Amino acid sequence: MPALNEYLDSRWKELLQNSSQILEKLDDEIDFSQSVPRKDLIFRAFECDPKDVSVVIFGQDPYPNESHAMGLAFGVSDNVTKLPASLKNIFTELVSDIGGAAPTSGKLDYLSEQGVMLLNRGLTLDLKSKRVNPLWYEFTDQVAQVLARLGVVGIFWGNQAQELAKYFPEKKRIISVHPSPLSAYKGFFGSKPFSRTNSILLSENKSAIKWIKQ
Repeated sequence: MPALNEYLDSRWKELLQNSSQILEKLDDEIDFSQSVPRKDLIFRAFECDPKDVSVVIFGQDPYPNESHAMGLAFGVSDNVTKLPASLKNIFTELVSDIGGAAPTSGKLDYLSEQGVMLLNRGLTLDLKSKRVNPLWYEFTDQVAQVLARLGVVGIFWGNQAQELAKYFPEKKRIISVHPSPLSAYKGFFGSKPFSRTNSILLSENKSAIKWIKQ
């Protein structure tokens, strides 16, 4: 199985100064046969030019099962018919905020294609311990700093994601609780992250995101 370093897009390696050392350590410490997502999917969110990213949504951990975890925070594959509860809550808020019909598929690639990076705070989850290797937090700390320097709008859902908000200017932060059923009613619903993000982008003469697939 190729090393983690080989899966990370070279355009990101150039910007992430110490990423090679962190990824080498993670390669030694993670048992990829019992973690999610699959090793070749871990860096799905990085399959883009960093300069094309205008928004990043930070989540917390990958979904805790092989059928859901696919490398994009909150996204699932097109063949998943029963959507995870957090994603259903995101779609509920999306319709409330933007209008239109709720997406029927949890495949969120259409957002990535518009410059929305969907990134978890930890990029793999051990299925036995249900834990994230803390080295991932060092890695995504670096990623957050790079994105902040690039002028990206940051959306932070949940306590772990909010640890990264400090790198972003206050006017480019959108912060709320996580959309999981345990917390969505404590401030996620009604937070209007999608319209607020578009307002920021439009104020900077950037393209608004089409949050609902056309």
